[in-house]
Order: sequence, then structure tokens, then C-alpha cells
Amino acid sequence: QLRLVESGGGLVQPGGSLRLSCTASGFTMNYHAVGWFRQAPGKDREGLSCINHGDEATYYTDAVKGRFTISRDNAENRVYLQMNNLKPEDTGTYYCAADRFFTVLKDAIRGTPTNLDAWGQGTPVTVSS
Repeated sequence: QLRLVESGGGLVQPGGSLRLSCTASGFTMNYHAVGWFRQAPGKDREGLSCINHGDEATYYTDAVKGRFTISRDNAENRVYLQMNNLKPEDTGTYYCAADRFFTVLKDAIRGTPTNLDAWGQGTPVTVSS
């Protein structure tokens, strides 16, 4: 069973930084693209960013471009989301997801309803003073 576990969430002041981790269990991420989503209270889930396996191509939505950086460490079977200059509107539960196909994951990030291979349970992020 493909399983993802997020960690690194917490409370941070506006302008601060957090680094989220997404760790795979039961499979190797080496052959999966991995992405990050978030869901703010009372709002729909939105895609943020994704990274391919192999060429490690990346994609960011406008909401996070320039502030968030996605990266992966295949040796650790982990993907990271470095979040800088956090804003109150970044508050929400952050989820990682994986799929064998980067194009499928990128479509999901852009908002196309898509069944992905694996999802994590989420880690909460609160940006508040």
C-alpha cells in the first residue's frame, strides 16, 4: 500500500519560514512525481507545487511562486516544501500526493479532478502573529 506521511507543520509568524517533509512508506518515490496541496478552513483544496522524478522538473502555482521551493531527496525517499515569507493566507492543512505521471500530477495541481496514486494525511500550518 502506498503511504505518504507529512511533517514539519506548525505555528509561525507572518514573514517566517517552515520546511515541510513528505516521506514515502511502502514504496520508493524514485519513480513518482510528488506534489503539495493545501486546504484552508472553509475552502476547497488547492494545488501548490509538484516535482517530477528523473529530471526533477518543477511546477509552481502563482500563489506560491517565488516564496516556496520544492525539492526531493531520493536517497531519503522524501520530498520537501520550503516555505518562506509566509502569509496569514497560507494557513491550512498541507498534503502531499504522488503519481507515476508528472503530467497527471500537474493537472491535479492546476485543479483538474484526478485520482492520484497516493495521498498523505496532512500537516497543519498556521501563520499568525
